[in-house]
Amino acid sequence: MIARLSGHLEQLVDSVALVDIGGGLCYELRTPVCDVERLARRVGQDVVLHTIHYFEGDASRGQIVPRLIGFLSENDRDFFRVFTKVKGVGVRTALQALARPVGEIAAAIQGKDATFLTALPGIGPRTAERIVADLHGKVEDFAGQVAASAYQPELPDAAAEAVAVLVQLGERHPDATALVQRVLAVAPEAESAEDIIQYVYRLKAGAR
Repeated sequence: MIARLSGHLEQLVDSVALVDIGGGLCYELRTPVCDVERLARRVGQDVVLHTIHYFEGDASRGQIVPRLIGFLSENDRDFFRVFTKVKGVGVRTALQALARPVGEIAAAIQGKDATFLTALPGIGPRTAERIVADLHGKVEDFAGQVAASAYQPELPDAAAEAVAVLVQLGERHPDATALVQRVLAVAPEAESAEDIIQYVYRLKAGAR
């Protein structure tokens, strides 16, 4: 199981990313539509992608191909897994349907807003109703992030990546975000995720 990839984003064509992880290995990953714009700004830079490994094809014909999906957010990956449990929402449909932030889609499900869901690419009225019926009451945690994001400016890509790494290292997401925001305020020269993380640990140690 491949859960996460870190490497150099070589190229992004439509919604397919090519990530060089070193040692002569490059991985091809499909990405949700909501991540394409942010990834396009990261071509030529290092990225961390949270992944889902699955198989596509017809087993009866021996045509099985392994695929990877990459998400900039671990939270988005978790929502994707829940979203694709709905009958009629396959992997390809879900990748296109996630054209809006996950928090907005989850909030629409919680609000039983089938009209919003129908406006997503690949989601028709019947599928929208099925999504609401199957997932209402099961995506509160994802929907709650809409309110939280309204009070926080979007972090630069390097800062967002630093937050993700800190969470992986055991920090609570709100604490990691607060620490990174402090670094941005007191050390604007810290431009890469690595620099920001190093400065975070200096702050935690009481250094300035």
